[in-house]
Amino acid sequence: GDPGPTGKSGSGPESGFGLFPVLKERARQRGGTLSGGEQQMLAIARALMSRPRLLLLDEPSLGLAPMLVKQIFHIIEEINRSEGVTVFLVEQNAHHALAIAHHGYVLVNGEVGMSGPAAELLNNEEIRAAYLEGGV
Repeated sequence: GDPGPTGKSGSGPESGFGLFPVLKERARQRGGTLSGGEQQMLAIARALMSRPRLLLLDEPSLGLAPMLVKQIFHIIEEINRSEGVTVFLVEQNAHHALAIAHHGYVLVNGEVGMSGPAAELLNNEEIRAAYLEGGV
């Protein structure tokens, strides 16, 4: 078959193990007994099994330890950069999200308050003061 998002042929469980080796160690464990970070990895791996061109992620860092947040964002960036999957990310952790994004939108009361290239948003003083101070 065609290479999937992990660069390997097929869309079975093995395709997710390339990005998430810890899941291979836990392959016989029920998903509900995994840690929060492992459950997030499992959710992403399951989504990638269908070899999508677009991956929608809602708050992937919610409730995760800081080390796991870094790991999840690194993997999200890898999925986009190496696998060619477009990632649409909704995330309150503005610093991490903008650090890996190409383009960003800042919502204020449900409406787009500002948008632009992620690097510009990261360096915008108004955004830094409102969303990034203390989150860096």
